[in-house]
Amino acid sequence: MDDIFEEIVRIRSEGGSAAIVTVTSVKGSTPRAEGSKMLVRSDGSILGSIGGGSVEARVCKEALKAIHENKPMMLHYDLTGKDAAGGGMICGGTMEVFIEPIGTDPVLYIFGAGHVSFAISKIGKIAGFKVVVIDDREEFANPERFPEADETIAQDFEEVFSRLKINKLSYIVIVTRGHLLDEKALEWAVKTDAGYIGMIGSQKKNRTVMSHLESRGISKERLDAVYAPIGLDIHAETPEEIAVSIIAEIISVRREKKFSGPKTWEV
Repeated sequence: MDDIFEEIVRIRSEGGSAAIVTVTSVKGSTPRAEGSKMLVRSDGSILGSIGGGSVEARVCKEALKAIHENKPMMLHYDLTGKDAAGGGMICGGTMEVFIEPIGTDPVLYIFGAGHVSFAISKIGKIAGFKVVVIDDREEFANPERFPEADETIAQDFEEVFSRLKINKLSYIVIVTRGHLLDEKALEWAVKTDAGYIGMIGSQKKNRTVMSHLESRGISKERLDAVYAPIGLDIHAETPEEIAVSIIAEIISVRREKKFSGPKTWEV
């Protein structure tokens, strides 16, 4: 058991992902007892076991799906079915397992360190995000101005891009001080696997930026996935209100896929 938890710590420290499978309920004869655990890595390899055979193979497949969708699930297996013997299972009981995806904390990357960013950082931290503020001006992007941020980076954007590890739990907010910087950040962002990309600006300005990027080979489909104008339409006016609308939109995107309840198979 200690090996599994040590491996989880290692995976999280390296920004990886996995899923932990726990046997939560058993009735009758089953291959493992309640509380048994198995770790499924994103490459399909495992640590530990919940009994082997066809059940474990099916659980591994569902665990990979849970990792990909970042969504927990409960599975119910009936080991009394006619297919049990054919699948190598001679137990004759039922078993429930819970699959919990394990990944890195969601990270909110804020490009720009002006008034709106100041409010986004505070609200994003309250909402449970790791916050990284990026600007090319040291007098704006610094720990004194953003004490709640986990990291502030004062550097030219082109030098920062290669340092950032972006995945589906990364949420990118582009609120720089100018159209050209917004466009530069967006051109990089749409080539990543970020779970959310939003850019502030009027519809006219956003159309211009999108047109420029499309002419440089960025697909329209990818650009259409960008949230621009950014934020939910709550008629926000102040920087604080705009920040609320942006974080609300990000939360909506993050929570879009919900736990769908138990699935049942006869094996």
